[in-house]
Amino acid sequence: MAARCSATPVSARSYVTKTELALHELRDRILRLTLGPGQPIVIDETARQLGISPIPVREALQMLAAEGLIEIRPHIGVIVAPITRRSVVELFTLLEGLETAVCRHAVAAATADDLADLTGLLEQLDAIRVNREADRWARLNGAFHHALSAFAGLPRVNAELQRALDHWDRVRRVFFADVLSHRAAEAQTEHWQILDAVKAQNPDRVEALLRAHNRVALDHYLKLLPERSR
Repeated sequence: MAARCSATPVSARSYVTKTELALHELRDRILRLTLGPGQPIVIDETARQLGISPIPVREALQMLAAEGLIEIRPHIGVIVAPITRRSVVELFTLLEGLETAVCRHAVAAATADDLADLTGLLEQLDAIRVNREADRWARLNGAFHHALSAFAGLPRVNAELQRALDHWDRVRRVFFADVLSHRAAEAQTEHWQILDAVKAQNPDRVEALLRAHNRVALDHYLKLLPERSR
């Protein structure tokens, strides 16, 4: 869905509440970098753009603050959360923790159809020219990780993982040119190794591979953070 940044009011008919509308629109803008790291969010202007009152915008901002996507600074205002060393470490720590915690259940529960679905995702990733299809690569990469964890049948864990993958995509959009174009081939090799371990019903190896996968990615991203963000 394309981010909206014009002053044209957005219809709320597809949303249960106006707060939900504001939450969806602001989250989408932040994740797609229409609102970049450190950029201020003006409540009254946002409300005008969405065609709603400031109250649901404030409620949505509280939710986004809890998710770590914005910062509410007393006497200053609201800004999109910067991408710092601490936030990147926290993100990959969360990804690693969620994936490794659930992988044993996922390996035990995976069916032949599940494995065929994972294979199909990786075959699609193999066919992508990363520099020209960055968003599609990222979407399929996230789908692979999300699908693997989903085999465990733990919906709350899966919802948390999806939120973490969304945060990863924001970081990826900032650093794509310097990371993903070099990291994608290596990451894809690791994906196939993870799938082979799942097929072999070897949860210890799956866990070790997922842990290493996240830590190598973290190292790549940390090397590119500007000094002022460290």
